[in-house]
Amino acid sequence: MARPRVRPDKSESEHDVDIYTIIFLALAVFIFVRLRAVLGQRTGGERTPFDHAARNAVQGAPDNRVIPVPGAPIDPAGPATGADLGVPNDRWRGLAEPGTPLARGLDAVVAQDPSFDPRHFLTGARSAYEMIVLAFANGDRRALRDLLSSEVYDSFESVIKDREKHEQKTETRFVSIDTAELVSADVRDRAAQLTVRFVSQMISVTRDKAGNIVDGNPDKVADITDIWTFARDTGSRDPNWKLVGTGSH
Repeated sequence: MARPRVRPDKSESEHDVDIYTIIFLALAVFIFVRLRAVLGQRTGGERTPFDHAARNAVQGAPDNRVIPVPGAPIDPAGPATGADLGVPNDRWRGLAEPGTPLARGLDAVVAQDPSFDPRHFLTGARSAYEMIVLAFANGDRRALRDLLSSEVYDSFESVIKDREKHEQKTETRFVSIDTAELVSADVRDRAAQLTVRFVSQMISVTRDKAGNIVDGNPDKVADITDIWTFARDTGSRDPNWKLVGTGSH
């Protein structure tokens, strides 16, 4: 005997649909806001104590190179910036000393993009630093592709592929990001590059298929100092900065 089909009450069905619709919309908004908060509002940007192969690749071995932006450097001492516009000499207080290359570089960035806020950039850079490190440790190519230049992405992916080939997994946990400070700023044509020094503490370990430790220590907090460079075309409507180079001290 065929089992009768029970039609749900129309009001209940519509109510269920409304609930799920609201949930999915809320999730979509959360993801969008999270990404914009990282590098999506004219901002920039923790690296793990990776195994030796990963460390070299992520730092741009053998020369810890930064991918340069094309064009001639803009002279930040020109009439469009600085005291000629009545800008106080301490406009970058807490970020750069007046008259230093960093201060002049920041002046040049603002001359190209008046909405640029280096403090907001550093907030985004800290978030991006943590997000990139964790995505790298987890082999999350999708997240990395949106945050890295193509050259840096290729270096990261080569290490991920090597881990996968040897059936290894990396576990990384941040303890703290103690410092995120600007060390240089540069503009060529309309392309800006900002370099940030990160000092962090984290725990990282790489295990093989059987769970044996091949690198790192799950019980040891490592002190890490990284120098990362982010770039953005200030003439583009895309507000995102991308990681174009990595290094360490």
